[in-house]
Amino acid sequence: MDDMETTLQRIFASESRRVLATLIRLLGDFDLAEDALQEAFVAALKQWPEDGVPDNPRAWLVSAGRFKAIDQLRRRARYDALLREQADHLAAQATVEMEIENAAIEDDRLRLIFTCCHPGLAPQAQVALTLREVCGLTTEAIARAFLSKPATVAQRIVRAKGKIRDAKIPYEVPEGAALAERLQSVLQVIYLVFNEGYLASSGEQALRHDLSEEAIRLAELVLALLAERTDQPDPECQGLLALMLLHHARRA
Repeated sequence: MDDMETTLQRIFASESRRVLATLIRLLGDFDLAEDALQEAFVAALKQWPEDGVPDNPRAWLVSAGRFKAIDQLRRRARYDALLREQADHLAAQATVEMEIENAAIEDDRLRLIFTCCHPGLAPQAQVALTLREVCGLTTEAIARAFLSKPATVAQRIVRAKGKIRDAKIPYEVPEGAALAERLQSVLQVIYLVFNEGYLASSGEQALRHDLSEEAIRLAELVLALLAERTDQPDPECQGLLALMLLHHARRA
């Protein structure tokens, strides 16, 4: 059991934010996705000791989280017809082949960053929401990094989630002018993620290589995306990526 708990802790550290990003896409609700993420890991703790770790833990956790969310909505739907419709819609979507889902999972964190950096959100809210949802930083850590009160940061995050939900902001990487409009915010947030990994604002580790490496991976995804859509690399994104790679190479 100790070995399984260690394995789950390792998978949670490496996969939980990617699983959350996909659950947000599938469920369309930040809070519901966060609950589903926790339920998925509880289910894994119960099932994996008997069944073994699945070949694709991330896909297993996404699937488990989605069905846990559907069950939760159906329990609440006894008192709300709209929730019953939402649960039925999600259940219908769940019949899609997992191979199709797996192809989309890899880019979900990039989609999530562009969603969190929507111009309809205040700049401070964009950063706080991204650091919380994409990187998994605690509200207290974000507050320390920006010399703010935790209650203020928490309020920004709650308001930003509510605006995304109420305004039905699409969970996608935008096209054309909308992409260019959001790019500066996205690059800024990616660099803040890298900085938090390069010199953590809290915790026992001064360096968090996982955050630095994730920031580098996201910058590479953005650079590839821009090159694909404009047929030429973006010099500012190239410069950011080069700067992060230089610092990361010197981390020792």
